[in-house]
Amino acid sequence: MRTGVIAKKMGMTRLFQADGRHVPVTVLQLEDVQVVGRREMDRDGYTAVQLGAGKAKAKNVAKPQRVAFGKAEVEPKARVVEFRVAEDALLDVGATISADHFVAGQMVDISGVTQGKGFAGAMKRWGFGGLRATHGVSVSHRSHGSTGNRQDPGRVFKNKKMAGHMGARNRTQQNLEIVRTDAARGLLFVKGSVPGHKGGWLTVSDAIKLPRDERAPYPAGLIQDGVELEVEHAPAGFVDDAAVHEIPALPSDEEVKAIAAEQEAGALEAEAAAAEAEAAEAQAEATETKDSDAEGDKPEADESKEG
Repeated sequence: MRTGVIAKKMGMTRLFQADGRHVPVTVLQLEDVQVVGRREMDRDGYTAVQLGAGKAKAKNVAKPQRVAFGKAEVEPKARVVEFRVAEDALLDVGATISADHFVAGQMVDISGVTQGKGFAGAMKRWGFGGLRATHGVSVSHRSHGSTGNRQDPGRVFKNKKMAGHMGARNRTQQNLEIVRTDAARGLLFVKGSVPGHKGGWLTVSDAIKLPRDERAPYPAGLIQDGVELEVEHAPAGFVDDAAVHEIPALPSDEEVKAIAAEQEAGALEAEAAAAEAEAAEAQAEATETKDSDAEGDKPEADESKEG
């Protein structure tokens, strides 16, 4: 199990595939993601790495944190997160993680705090239908209605869906695809949307429900001192080849003709079945009419004999 990374949400844009289709992506930036601590089994009882990202002024950092950053010989970080890892995936303190920690086409899980919506009513927060908008309701059309029962139990149950603070919750979005990476600028391009607002901090880790991508570096993609990184892996504005999804092949002319013939044969069969059903129904009606006429004629014949 590898470590994840801390990233900042920069906003959304779009990239293109060679066939002209566009892919909406969220841009995430890795700002000096360094290892500031490690947890080992013999000392702490578990294995994990503590990562820090961003920059913080020393005066805004608590004294215990300043001591920890000083021991790690790294600058004070704006965000610190701990990731559980396997014993063979522990990293050295001070190591810097690159955007090449992930590869194009890989699935990841992204966690963050959703955008806060403030105090919201039951209709907006939970999708309630509200009360009637016409007769019988007096200035309470958007209220949530009754919330409790009678004297027994005489209270409102916990977790009742009511008006309240909306948003600002920790949420994880799973199985999002990395469509491109830019190690030189520390950027990840993720297909689709992710939780949080622009400038918010997120954690990105390998998808827990899928096996780890074999192309992803293990134990991590690190920035080596004195090595210049490549500027881009793909032409500007394009998706990496590893994340390109091909359009399913269209059926050939022969297949289209065969499908049309099948549909035509099915339609003819349906018409024949409907015609047979109509004929049987008409025959049944005619038989019923004859029987009723015969039953109506019998009494008259009996009356004539009696006379």
